[in-house]
Amino acid sequence: MKKFNIRKVLDGLTASSSSASAQPGALRENDAVQETLQSEHFQLCKTVRHGFPYQPSSMAFDPVQKILAFGTQNGALRLFGRAGVECYCQHESGAAVIQLQFLINEGALVSALADDSIHLWNLRQKIPAILHSLKFNRERITYCHLPFQSKWLYIGTERGNIHIVNVESFTLSGYVIMWNKAIELSTKTHPGPVVHISDNPMDEGKLLIGFECGVVVLWDLKCKKADYRYNHDEAIHSVAWHHEGKQFVCSHSDGTLTTWNVRAPAKPGQIITPHGKQPKDGKKPEPCKPILKVEYKTTRAGEPFMVLSGGLSYDTVGRRACLTVMHGKSTAVLEMDYPIVDFLTLCETPYPNDFQEPYAVVVLLEKDLVLIDLGQIGYPIFENPYPLTIHESPVTCCEYFADCPAELIPALYSVGSRQKRQGYSKKEWPISGGNWGQGTQSYPEIIITGHADGSIKFWDASALMLQVLYKLKTAKVFERARGKEEKSSTDIVEEDPFAIQTLSWCPESRMLCVAGVSAHVIVYRFSKQEVTTEVVQLLEVRMQCEFSEVDSPDPGGEQTPTLPTPGASSSPQETELSTQPSTGSNSSDGPRDNIPCLQVRSSPLKQSPGYQVELVIQLVWVSGEPPQQITSLAINSSYGLVVFGNSNGLAVVDYLQKTLLLNMGTSELYSPSDPYQRQPCSPRKARQPSGGLSESNDGANATEDRCKSPTSAKMSRKISSSSEQKPDLDVKDNSFTRSRSSSVTSIERESREAISAFLFCESFPRKTDSVLSPCLLVGTTQGSVMMVALSLSPGGDNRLQQPVGISSCGTLVRLKGGILTMALLDSTATLLPPSYEPWYDPNASDEEKEKSRRRRPASPPSSQEGQDPQFAVLCSEKQAKVVAMPSQTRIYKHNITETSFVLRADVVQMAGANCIACFCANGHIMTLSLPSLRPLLDVNYLPLTDMRIARTFCFSNLGQALYLTSPTEIQRITYSQETCNNLQEMLSELFTPVETPEAPNRGFFKGLFGGGAQSLDREDLFGETAAGKASRSLAQHIPGPGGMEGMKGAASGVVGDLARARIALDERGQKLGELDERTAAMMASADSFSKHAHDMMLKYKDKKWYQL
Repeated sequence: MKKFNIRKVLDGLTASSSSASAQPGALRENDAVQETLQSEHFQLCKTVRHGFPYQPSSMAFDPVQKILAFGTQNGALRLFGRAGVECYCQHESGAAVIQLQFLINEGALVSALADDSIHLWNLRQKIPAILHSLKFNRERITYCHLPFQSKWLYIGTERGNIHIVNVESFTLSGYVIMWNKAIELSTKTHPGPVVHISDNPMDEGKLLIGFECGVVVLWDLKCKKADYRYNHDEAIHSVAWHHEGKQFVCSHSDGTLTTWNVRAPAKPGQIITPHGKQPKDGKKPEPCKPILKVEYKTTRAGEPFMVLSGGLSYDTVGRRACLTVMHGKSTAVLEMDYPIVDFLTLCETPYPNDFQEPYAVVVLLEKDLVLIDLGQIGYPIFENPYPLTIHESPVTCCEYFADCPAELIPALYSVGSRQKRQGYSKKEWPISGGNWGQGTQSYPEIIITGHADGSIKFWDASALMLQVLYKLKTAKVFERARGKEEKSSTDIVEEDPFAIQTLSWCPESRMLCVAGVSAHVIVYRFSKQEVTTEVVQLLEVRMQCEFSEVDSPDPGGEQTPTLPTPGASSSPQETELSTQPSTGSNSSDGPRDNIPCLQVRSSPLKQSPGYQVELVIQLVWVSGEPPQQITSLAINSSYGLVVFGNSNGLAVVDYLQKTLLLNMGTSELYSPSDPYQRQPCSPRKARQPSGGLSESNDGANATEDRCKSPTSAKMSRKISSSSEQKPDLDVKDNSFTRSRSSSVTSIERESREAISAFLFCESFPRKTDSVLSPCLLVGTTQGSVMMVALSLSPGGDNRLQQPVGISSCGTLVRLKGGILTMALLDSTATLLPPSYEPWYDPNASDEEKEKSRRRRPASPPSSQEGQDPQFAVLCSEKQAKVVAMPSQTRIYKHNITETSFVLRADVVQMAGANCIACFCANGHIMTLSLPSLRPLLDVNYLPLTDMRIARTFCFSNLGQALYLTSPTEIQRITYSQETCNNLQEMLSELFTPVETPEAPNRGFFKGLFGGGAQSLDREDLFGETAAGKASRSLAQHIPGPGGMEGMKGAASGVVGDLARARIALDERGQKLGELDERTAAMMASADSFSKHAHDMMLKYKDKKWYQL
């Protein structure tokens, strides 16, 4: 047998979990299986994060690089460029980002945090890193300002002081503007925190400082004194300059805007209340809500723009947040869907002393990003190319498919492109910075998300990007509840009755099956043609079980459980089918019976190209007890079957014949002589939980009479159109709540054996079988794996007429913990995927259907003597086992964890071989080789802090995995060494060399008379020579991991150096020109003097001294 090398397995495995045991007799049989996967093939790292930044708090824009940055309340940074260019990084402290400032066109960003620290980020590398940090000890940071092309950062504090930081060295200057020097000495009260800092656009030596109390000071940096002070009664929220530097506008807490002339500090030149009602008697308008921000942008050809947020009248209670755009005499009020966090006006020039020429407004909302086009009438919005709508309705389940058929993405895109909204701006998305990665990863990847409103979204996730392809609304099939009474009569959840609980998708056949929280299952086919369905096929299923009061045996070990009570199970052949509508009772004086939780629509349903309803299956109320939510689901296009299970049992439905084939209680799956059969105890009666993973999953709360065969399988002529509900649901599967030794104490022990996993396969149903036949493997929450044999007639018309035979073959094996995943390998350890039918368009002509409708033949069984042709791979919350088929002997066993439990496990393809990937509740991610179950990777990656992670974590082929890291964001990770090595190439680039635009021309007269922008040598003012050193106790400098090389690159970039060199050359040329003029004048003067001297000499040359 091959000697296994586990030297790279990381710490964290317990003694028991690192032991893979093999049956002594089985080793000889499996010598031929050569395992190629080694621990060197595995490495864990994050790749990209998609979605809207969760709880955003700040925003900045680089107008030259065209990069947009967001900061969040948990210390995250998200940067966006053109579509597909995005980046995520995180401050270690996790403190909220209160402000961001780009070093424009330098490839660097300054962030200010709520913990009074500032950080310099280098954006010139693909994964940005912090170059420097500065932590203030005695003062709280409230506002930062970095002038364009300056290396000196102004920092305002809560005490009202302003400190100055050199962004190249991240050291404090000794120059400090103290609040008591800035305000008038006669003022008796503290002016409050600094809420605004900006330099005069035309004079860098004049700094405008806004204090919260309403005082604004124009500070002369050279003279170190206040030139002017502007006093107003109302608190200030923001200040904005006119580009000529002669006026500025302040926004106030009473909803007013005051415009001040710089040289007239006595009173504002104008006071307006944009949303105030003007009284007829000439009095002051009524106060409004605070104007939180104002921006004042000029245009060369027309009226200036004034953009502001807030300021609405107090009588507009309940009105949504608004952005107001004032242009000339017109005022546009733009309603937003969510509260406004911040906004920025995008302008053509980065220079503050030139006409700004605004062209768009970026509005950051609490849960959305909106870009408004200022250049078109009506201010339309731009179509957003970023995948920011993941959270449009809360995500309730998630599946990831890597290396799927190549034609799938174009097919989904073609039907999804017809769903796009109209009325967007015709211009290109203006945030266009960065470059895409140059990765070699070319295989197609699809992510499917299920949502609380019943919608399902398909995403193209190839090449580390994310783009929505297609959206399916499952709620269209049902009637919308019109009133509270109607809604609450049969619902088993309090809200979101259409929420997606789990889904099963066959990429090859494009068959989709979804289960919702209202105990409903919908089967969809994919078609490129639009159809109108007059009658939706509806099947109603009655699932009910009887439980004795005998306690369940200890589910832990592999000891022999109690024997069954004779006659406790009924034969599946007793199934009765009825095509007549069942008579449901919902009277107030009797128990509800035979009624589903949702009402299928009765009007014809127009179905657009894409996924179209094939069959709706609903579980009904039984004798006043609600149906149990569906815990597992599988569909097989080759067999035409869909199977689903819950805590009552399982049901198999033939979606081709639209009939119920099997409705069986879990206990009936055990054969009468099965040693593993148990009598589950009767659960306590309680209200059906709303499906939240955070609640204990009691399994069934119904009074179970007996495991009855179906008494109602109703066909209905009901069909439905749209219905969209909303948030939040915590359901994926019940793997989390099934744990018996949970490290999460809020999850109670389950009292019901529910169905937890299915696998359609071609195998040997019984030990005595020698020929492969269609089978169904069934896994339960108590660790049992049962085999069910399927008898299918050949394809064609016979399949639609002949019934499908089903027989239970008893228990295959038993594991500790609930079953999570099952797979089948051939004798060479190659994965045997379930058979499928190639996709064909159900609405195409019969000829086209026949061409494409050919079943994939099953894999031929191995004919080697004395060798089992297959391995069944089974993984539960606690352990993994490999069983030889058809002998059903255990070959390998591995205890994955003793102290925790596995939340998600998948059998995945990796580097040309297969392995089991597991995610544990204690945060460990592990991989096990197949078939020997050797540990290959064990990394303590992510402690389970949120049920959302448990609900959405999923592995895929080729070393890919993902989970919802927040309600709005998907985090993708890789456990592949190859992907980690190539990650730098695959990631997008944020910084691209771009030349800074030329500075505005001063003009002849301004140059002649000294007008135009006045420059300032800040080094002379703020440098150590002039200003001295700052107090060491004021702030602590912390070098970042970015290194000196990155610092030089970021703080004095190539483009910036060129710009500075050009300016220096211009200045030098100007000075040289002046020197030439002075030299020429001196030469002329010398010539003149020489001439006069020569004339004097000639005049007096021949005269005697006494003649003078």
